[in-house]
Amino acid sequence: MTTFFAKAQDQERKWFIIDAAGIPLGRIATEAARLLRGKHKVTFTPNVDTGDHVIIINAAKLVLTGNKLNDKMYRRHSGYPGGLKEVPYKKLMQTMPERAMEHAVKGMLPHNKLGAQMYTKLKVYKGETHPHQAQQAEIWTIQ
Repeated sequence: MTTFFAKAQDQERKWFIIDAAGIPLGRIATEAARLLRGKHKVTFTPNVDTGDHVIIINAAKLVLTGNKLNDKMYRRHSGYPGGLKEVPYKKLMQTMPERAMEHAVKGMLPHNKLGAQMYTKLKVYKGETHPHQAQQAEIWTIQ
């Protein structure tokens, strides 16, 4: 018996929609990362991008549990000395809730070229509308 190795050109990509309304940030991020990597498929191969496309809607309505809304900080650095910028998640959720979701999912993907390729299949939107109706995306429910 031989081991099956998936090939990138043989993959059929589906589109999934995840509704983030009222669900904690981490729960949505782990499910999205799982779908992007392709771990829900039987053809999963760690060194090949076997994942699907993920659309996350209602990012403005996601939930941060505990006191994370006030305590947690979003940090980025310009690369120059003294270039650290910190924004509290409360402000980030008011101005750019998509950025918080993208940041959480990106941290759960591999930190290499393959992870960067998987990340391009993630689309996050603040509201309920999205421009991907032509892809006939399926609704993915989080247990």
